Amino acid sequence: MRPAEALAPLIDLVFPPRCPVCGEAVAGSAGLCPRCWQGLVIPGAPACVTCGRPFQGVSATGLRCAPCLADPPRHDGIVAATLYNAVSRRLIVGFKHHGRIGLAPLLARLILARLPGVIPEGLDESWLIVPVPLHRWRLWRRGFNQSVLLGREIARASGAGLVVDGLLRRKATVSLGGLGVAARARALVGAIAINPRRKARLAGARVLLVDDVVTSGATSGACVSALRRAGAAKVVIACAARVLDEALPENRDPAG
Repeated sequence: MRPAEALAPLIDLVFPPRCPVCGEAVAGSAGLCPRCWQGLVIPGAPACVTCGRPFQGVSATGLRCAPCLADPPRHDGIVAATLYNAVSRRLIVGFKHHGRIGLAPLLARLILARLPGVIPEGLDESWLIVPVPLHRWRLWRRGFNQSVLLGREIARASGAGLVVDGLLRRKATVSLGGLGVAARARALVGAIAINPRRKARLAGARVLLVDDVVTSGATSGACVSALRRAGAAKVVIACAARVLDEALPENRDPAG
């Protein structure tokens, strides 16, 4: 048992745990209240066999979505713990922008629960976990790389190797929020590269590329391309939330 786990009952007594989404009292510091759990949208079946994009109004299996048919991706699947909605957004924003790094274990567990759908053989020591990198200036301002924190928790739970600096962000990019797919891709040209010191380790490896949110796929796509050039045998993308507005049911934010 880690020291933090041993001290958890005392900490919960002094600081009663609250749901990180809505602030309601919860039984333990590592979870959400029932209403917010219900507000999370978990990607389901049927879904694209290539990228995991959920299908609406389709019952058949083994199908590929239109984007994958038009432009087959270089990755070997996407694992999304949740779809990006009002509830998961609050989790991600709190984790990424408000310094609530204690959410990393919860988000990592959500990712781990979804991995068997894409990695049926299981994530183990034969895999390498590579976080999506931050540019050094953004890392300096934020103080941490949220993808590294997620990757560390996944590695601890699975036994997979963790290569924190497998990828490098060679140039600072503008914030990708609000940009279209083409603009995102242009902003990332030449931005991500393999760390030369880790190239030999990544050659022939099975890699789990970890990010907090996958939006257009431009960042993860640039990372996958770099890993493929380095000789990675397999690359699966894992994220805490995925932006697929067309797959969201029409529901209200239970924490609103």
